[in-house]
Amino acid sequence: MSAQKPEQQPEFVLADAAPKPVFDLKDAVALIVGIIVGAGIFKAPSLVAKFTGSPEVMMAAWVLGGIVSMLGALCYAELASSHPDAGGEYHFLERAFGGDVARLFAWARMTVICSGSIAIFAFVFADYSTQLLKLGEHSASIYAAGLVIVLTAINIVGVNAGKRTQNWLTIVEVSGLVAIIVAGFFFATPDVPVAAAAGAAASTPAPATLPEAGMFGLAMVFVLLTYGGWNDAAYLSAEIRDGHRNISRSLLLGMGIVTALYLLVSLAYLSGLGLDGMAKSDAVASDLLQRAWGPTGAALMSVIVAVAAITSANATILTGARTSYALGRDWRLFSFLGVWNGGKGVPKNAMLVQCAIALALVALGTWTRKGFETMVDYTAPVFWLFFFLTGMTLFIFRQWQPDAVRPFKVPFYPVTPLLFCGICIYMLYSSLAYTGKGALVGVGVLLVGVVLLMLDRRMR
Repeated sequence: MSAQKPEQQPEFVLADAAPKPVFDLKDAVALIVGIIVGAGIFKAPSLVAKFTGSPEVMMAAWVLGGIVSMLGALCYAELASSHPDAGGEYHFLERAFGGDVARLFAWARMTVICSGSIAIFAFVFADYSTQLLKLGEHSASIYAAGLVIVLTAINIVGVNAGKRTQNWLTIVEVSGLVAIIVAGFFFATPDVPVAAAAGAAASTPAPATLPEAGMFGLAMVFVLLTYGGWNDAAYLSAEIRDGHRNISRSLLLGMGIVTALYLLVSLAYLSGLGLDGMAKSDAVASDLLQRAWGPTGAALMSVIVAVAAITSANATILTGARTSYALGRDWRLFSFLGVWNGGKGVPKNAMLVQCAIALALVALGTWTRKGFETMVDYTAPVFWLFFFLTGMTLFIFRQWQPDAVRPFKVPFYPVTPLLFCGICIYMLYSSLAYTGKGALVGVGVLLVGVVLLMLDRRMR
């Protein structure tokens, strides 16, 4: 794809109200931790244990996931600190590749990436809430839809209400992970010693349909899904106080905290259940607390997972509407989205549209009866495609403006961004090779955006 010079700002940009710096460093770190630490760490570890086959390889996968995410965070730290804007990746893509690519990304984020992520968290919340209190035949759907509506309403009240909610939820969520660590290391013991379990797992042959490299690659799909979300900090770059310094600090601090938590939690699962127990578990966190503290522990785990899902959904709602707001500023067809409610400090129209799309995806997941799985399939390929394109913008900016002031520079350039972009290509392949029909639906929705862009060009 050939790069284009940055376009002139369209005349119909609404500049009467704009984002203001209201988040300090701790708010930004809380958002990053809250977005990343979601449902994945309570679902993925058992699958990673199954696909890796040994404690050493399993832990190496989690370490590698942290390294890959840190590589991406370093690239985003340079982009966000050098080009702060409420549009985040949208802004980077617009400057590097032109308005059409940026608008296509904003369409994808509004209809696939962000709305799909909100639906994923809503389904996780619904599954665990139903275990605590069932609301009838369609209990999960009621819980999922209710979460989307309530959290959207909280954030529409104002940005301060949204960030306070996020900070408290993140504290509760991290406390839950600490409880898992304590239970795994001090209260639960596996049926067989960890060493014996590791030997048994290692002696079990891998399924013939997947070679060893493929098994590890599949494990990394789940690991990186669990680490996902740190990039959303870029959307707050124009709203973080002293953003030129704090955007990079928040990304690095947030990723460091999450990586440490994930390694400790994975070791706690291994200590409390053993590798074989992890691999056979459908709900690894609940099984761990059941073994440590009985039914009370299992009920507590349901509450923890529900809180984690609420935390991630709230953070995604808060940041996700920012791209739709940027889309409304630059695409006449969606100009109603580019209205910033200055009194509340939120893009109200963008949040309402985001809520409606997420509810439609909840309905889709309900219809397929595989809500969580359908939404993961739906979002993954589109997500990694634009991750790759965003990584490429760093090379373009360095070429166009070699002497520009950059508050933060990615270390070991160009090796670091090259590694990140290469990993994005591999993950794009994996998300198409290992997912189901939901991926085709997501790609289809992206193609609808291409058609809308072509129509828009003809109208202009």
